[in-house]
Amino acid sequence: MARYSKIMAPVDLKHADTLDKAIATAADLAKTYDATLTLVGVTAPQPGETSRTVDEYKRALSDFAAKHGEKTGVEISSKAVVKSDPLRDLDEALEETVEEDGFDLIVMASHTPTFADHLLSSNAGYLASHTSASVFIVR
Repeated sequence: MARYSKIMAPVDLKHADTLDKAIATAADLAKTYDATLTLVGVTAPQPGETSRTVDEYKRALSDFAAKHGEKTGVEISSKAVVKSDPLRDLDEALEETVEEDGFDLIVMASHTPTFADHLLSSNAGYLASHTSASVFIVR
């Protein structure tokens, strides 16, 4: 049986209402494997939709993790990664975080594929082919 010790769940706070199932799945896996669980969000240094400052974003992400920790009964930490262009740099930012922090499992929410997804690589597909971590996609 595979063992995981560090689980990362990438989150986008703009879509917080669509992440419950993926975070619950990550929490269940953290319980099963007695692993740590960290929600990772990528943000810009300038004001955005979810916050005006990086510190405000970090607080929002930490509060989001705490809320889900209470819901699932799992201690969930958070990590904010700051990139000048989060949309463009998302894949690389998550890849760097996986390698730097030693995550061995990534649990991420997905959406129903569209035509554009057949032309462009998905974030999960990128991470599966560019990191040493296993990737679990939750729809």
